[in-house]
Amino acid sequence: MGERETRFKLTLHYDGSAFQGWQVQPGKPTVQGEIEAALKRLTGEHRTVLGSGRTDTGVHATGQVAAVTVPGRWTAAELARSLNALLRGKIWTEDIEAVPNGFNPRYEAVARSYAYRVGTVARAASPFHRRWCWPLCRPLDLDAAARAAAHLTGQHEFRAFAKSGQPQRGYTCRVTRARWVPWDDLGVVFEISANRFLHRMVRYLVGTMVDIGLGRREPAEMALLLRGGEGDGALRTSRPAPPEGLFLTRVEYLNV
Repeated sequence: MGERETRFKLTLHYDGSAFQGWQVQPGKPTVQGEIEAALKRLTGEHRTVLGSGRTDTGVHATGQVAAVTVPGRWTAAELARSLNALLRGKIWTEDIEAVPNGFNPRYEAVARSYAYRVGTVARAASPFHRRWCWPLCRPLDLDAAARAAAHLTGQHEFRAFAKSGQPQRGYTCRVTRARWVPWDDLGVVFEISANRFLHRMVRYLVGTMVDIGLGRREPAEMALLLRGGEGDGALRTSRPAPPEGLFLTRVEYLNV
């Protein structure tokens, strides 16, 4: 009889500027690859780490969730301490807890939350800030951006805001929160929660709302884009916001 094994749920933080995204890619530094390499050193064999979703190159996390199964001799506290020692601050394991063996962090997630930082003052261009924000260094009309964000709550088709399609699952997302809030004295943060997100959806939303906040577009265009432009083939989203400002902040589950 083989050794008993335990499945653990990991809550992770990482600076995305150090990685070519979440998913393993041969010859490239990725978050999944770094964690799996550390686990191989700890357990002596390859252990697949499943994430709640794939963050793109340059995107950060303060609440990414992953799962892995390891030999039962490992406790949550020992695994967290050992992983953090090997990952050396590039990735930080905030919490580890035992979960049922079949737990899948991607398919069992019921909601995800993101935050996007926009630096509106000159100091946002400092090397101590620009890695973790969009250093726009220009003021935004926050009232106009907020009026645009108000169109997002509820269930909508976000086809216009998707980098690539998901025809098998459709483009419908249910947004429960979408708001702009102050970011210390450096700028503003866009916060959004939904049951699911499409590829680069948040970055397209932010890019479009920043153009609205700069007076380049009208807030009402957000509603038109959600309705497919109402037949106006010329209506498109703005360019996506850069990845450096985006953080995956929370993944929610019903039973874990």
